[in-house]
Amino acid sequence: MEKLSNMGSVAKKKLKICRAKLDEKVQKASAKTAEERKIAEERRKAAEAEAKRELHEAKARHAAQKLRTRQSHVVGHRLHHQPPVEGGSAANVPAYPIASPEGYYPGHRI
Repeated sequence: MEKLSNMGSVAKKKLKICRAKLDEKVQKASAKTAEERKIAEERRKAAEAEAKRELHEAKARHAAQKLRTRQSHVVGHRLHHQPPVEGGSAANVPAYPIASPEGYYPGHRI
């Protein structure tokens, strides 16, 4: 899931950079002085830097979300297991499931 989210964020970044380059071309075409062209170029660079910053923030959010889901899965997984037998050791527990008098094993659905 994190990989897909990152791919979406990368696509957004590329789109913002393309928009910034297009805006720069429009501003340079309408610019009358060298200073105005320089300002248009600096605006493009600022927009590109902002797009890159937003990409890194999104990647950090995705990584945190992945970690959060993984931790909640581990906690939920532990809750499904039965607690250890008090006073018993691993030697007291058989390695095979014990069948009920009807011949069914634990967890068998009728």
